[in-house]
Amino acid sequence: MTLLAMLVALGVVISPILRVEGMCPMAHFINIVCSVLLGPWYSLLCAVLIGILRMAFMGIPPLALTGAVFGAFLSGVLYRISKGRMIYAVVGEVIGTGIIGAIVSYPVMAGLMGRTGLSWLFYVPSFICGTLIGGSVAFLFLKYLNQAKLLAKMQASLGAPVTEQPENSAADSIGIAVLGILVFLAVYVVMKNFLHMTGELTIGIPAAAFLLVELVAAVYFHVARDGHHKGKEARE
Repeated sequence: MTLLAMLVALGVVISPILRVEGMCPMAHFINIVCSVLLGPWYSLLCAVLIGILRMAFMGIPPLALTGAVFGAFLSGVLYRISKGRMIYAVVGEVIGTGIIGAIVSYPVMAGLMGRTGLSWLFYVPSFICGTLIGGSVAFLFLKYLNQAKLLAKMQASLGAPVTEQPENSAADSIGIAVLGILVFLAVYVVMKNFLHMTGELTIGIPAAAFLLVELVAAVYFHVARDGHHKGKEARE
């Protein structure tokens, strides 16, 4: 409960960083960290409390809730299903917020807030962009804790039912590759719905973005694998 309170307070304080309407990267950072340390239910509660405080004291619209709660819960669920692979906590956050939360936000903002000019996919690009930024920061932060042998200790002290597994470059690379599909979707929506582009570029540019993410996944796999082999040789 103490850690949950600290994460809620931290989430409220850092939420204005890089924030624009429809994109709050640091909220996703907190979601993923809470999911890995405390699990899906605490992460959901954390997102709800942060959202309510931001709406009450910062004048943030209901996006503070719709853009956080689904990703927070799914992040913790996928982390447990994968038996402790933090990349899947990131994937859960991106899918939960970038797809589910973005779609749910449309009727909330159009119906309750009276916003006009919106569509079902209006928030998808900004939500996915925000989750990718916040998810990347959380991934690097948790990786550092794991390499420093601190993450597993923190999880054990908190009684977490699932603890971070040893480094696995293949599992992490697959998770990064899955994110490429979501990047493709976000870029495609921007090309089609916002820039109103037609022709080959409508598919070509999203495909290029997808291939870039797949390239990042391949490079990560080789770099992480080489680092693992060198570390093993050094220990021997």
